[in-house]
Formats: sequence, structure tokens, C-alpha cells
Amino acid sequence: MSAWKPELDAIVGARHGGQVEHVLGLLKKLDARFPNVAEIVYQIAWTLDMLGRPDEAFPFYEKAVTLGLPPNELSGALIGLGSTLRTLGQTARAIEVLESGRRQFPENREFEVFLAMSLHDAGRHTEAMQLLVTTLVDTSEDIGITAYQRAIRHAVNQLT
Repeated sequence: MSAWKPELDAIVGARHGGQVEHVLGLLKKLDARFPNVAEIVYQIAWTLDMLGRPDEAFPFYEKAVTLGLPPNELSGALIGLGSTLRTLGQTARAIEVLESGRRQFPENREFEVFLAMSLHDAGRHTEAMQLLVTTLVDTSEDIGITAYQRAIRHAVNQLT
């Protein structure tokens, strides 16, 4: 196990306890001791995002992705990066990141939801609606949605 891993796990655990601002300082100190560790950089980005500081989170997400993350964390970092880019008004880049994540992680349907919001922001309303409704139909266990699944799929293909 890496020397930084137990400490990172403990810090992230404290964040789940609601100590977000305090955790940011701890993560930055850990990053100073173990520079260029993708997992630490990703947790800094995520924490800044939780604090509502997307402009600060953005470069950390980019750095974490560039450094290379394990698949589960890469998926989360791509969602975070795409969502942050959307928040910052960089819609075209958000769409690129989210489409890339969707290709890399086709089983992670959350990419489709974030992508649909970015498509909407880009004025691609029909495409956004089609993607969002298809995702809803594919993933919902709601009895009403499942009962009308065929009709909904037909209707979504008629959207213009």
C-alpha cells in the first residue's frame, strides 16, 4: 500500500462527516508531501467542488485526469470535470469530456444525465431531451414508466 493511502482515506472519511473546509487544508498539506498523486489531486478537486468553488476545482480535476486515476475514480473525476466545465460556461468542452466519459464507461448512466444538461445548455434541446428520456426509460423501475415504456420510446423518437 502507498504511504499516502491510509492518510487520504482518513481525510476523506472526515469529509463525509461534514468537515469540508478543514479537510481541504489537510488534503493540500498531503498534496505538498506527496505531489502529483492523482488520487490526492482528485480529492482536492472534489472538495473544492463541494465547497462551491468550481473555478478552483477545475485545474485540479484536469490534473488528476492527466496524472491517471484508477477506473472508478476516473469515472468520478470525468463527471466532476464535465459538470464543473458546464458550471463555468464552457459547454462545448463539457460535452467533449462527458462524451469521452460515456464512451469509456458505458455502464455508468450518470454520464448521460450530465451530458443531457450540457446539450441543453448548448441549445441542442431535442438531443438533450431524447438522451434524458431514454436514460429514464432504461433505468427506471417506476411501474408507470415501465408500463408505458414502448409508447415513451416511440414518442422520444418523434421529438424534433
